[in-house]
Amino acid sequence: MSVFNREEDDGLSRGAKAIVALPERAGDNPRSAEARLDEAAGLAAAIGIDVVGRLAFRLRDPKPATLFGSGQVEQIALAIRQDEAELLVVDAALTPIQQRNLEKAIEAKVIDRTGLILEIFGERAATAEGRLQVELAHLDYQAGRLVRSWTHLERQRGGFGFLGGPGETQIEADRRLIRDRMAKLRRELEQVRRTRGLHRARRQRAPWPVIALVGYTNAGKSTLFNRMTGAKVMAEDLLFATLDPTMRQISLPGLDKAILSDTVGFVSDLPTQLVAAFRATLEEVTGADIILHVRDIAHPDSDAQAADVLSVLGEIGVGPRAPDAEAGEGAPILEVWNKIDMLDEEARSAVKAEATRREDVVTLSALQGDGVDLLRRIVSDRLSEGNRVRTLSVPIGDGAALAWLHAHGEVLGQDVDGDHMLVEVRLSDADLARFEAR
Repeated sequence: MSVFNREEDDGLSRGAKAIVALPERAGDNPRSAEARLDEAAGLAAAIGIDVVGRLAFRLRDPKPATLFGSGQVEQIALAIRQDEAELLVVDAALTPIQQRNLEKAIEAKVIDRTGLILEIFGERAATAEGRLQVELAHLDYQAGRLVRSWTHLERQRGGFGFLGGPGETQIEADRRLIRDRMAKLRRELEQVRRTRGLHRARRQRAPWPVIALVGYTNAGKSTLFNRMTGAKVMAEDLLFATLDPTMRQISLPGLDKAILSDTVGFVSDLPTQLVAAFRATLEEVTGADIILHVRDIAHPDSDAQAADVLSVLGEIGVGPRAPDAEAGEGAPILEVWNKIDMLDEEARSAVKAEATRREDVVTLSALQGDGVDLLRRIVSDRLSEGNRVRTLSVPIGDGAALAWLHAHGEVLGQDVDGDHMLVEVRLSDADLARFEAR
């Protein structure tokens, strides 16, 4: 369900001219107005909208009817007319009433940040699961906006028989249909969640650790994924270039095999509808052995972006492991400071100096490949942390078990004891659990 393709629309499509308006409130956001306008323009460009103007307004007292003050609304309307724009993109969440009143005041279509992000996800979803998640989020968002979206829905449908009364209005019928459709989608996504859980449990029984890439959109996750796997996942200088998660096998020093998972990028003020709808996909992160938080270290708002990523991870129950946590109490998070090739020499030296003072940071350029081999070694070391020497009894005839121990642990010695082989091997707790679950 797209805001650009409703029954009443007059053909607004890709290439439409738009004005971006940013309402600023004191202490509302640590980012600069320029950076926020750039991001909003980037989101619009991601679905082919031509941003022809940008406006930032300081809001002392947000208006319930229009969000902006009357003078600000007049300034927006003037910019719309002067630039012959067809669309206003408001970089904030609007209520249905505010959206409707703004459209009347400026005589142009209005879309808020939530609607814009939903549009991008709707266009990019490639898998059946992704389309289900996007449709559910769209329906949740549009349910409260029927009154402004379709004027024909106010017509009543008569009841049956002499006692049927006036019947329900068309808008009530459509709301009921939306509720029914949302319930059906939730059931289907719950089945997806259970299926993913089964797959995750099967992977945990398998001998391969899982590495999850997370990060702000356009931080370079897909470029790093392609560099480490040799895959050809779409990777462009574009917000939300990839949407559906991808998993590939990779090799790491000292490890026979690992699974690398590329997840959807995060963004500030990610719509709650999307967080809820994509929970099944993001749960892949909760089952990872290690999480690589990819950051665009050359971006002026890199710290704020990192905070947004950690906030979304917190919503799905994933957070940095406490220093005194026992093994298995959540996956450790390793920060990957990407795009150092975009820094000048002085800034690059400063970033590398800061990274060397921390044990949870790796600097690299996924585009050029610098530092990727170091990342592989560090990830391998992290995955093998906590390895302890254990003595395991394996049936002599179980060649597969012996081969597994040689491939995933450091075999220190072997001794025959009747029809069993006593193997002295250095293994982590996680690998021991995988071996026992075979």
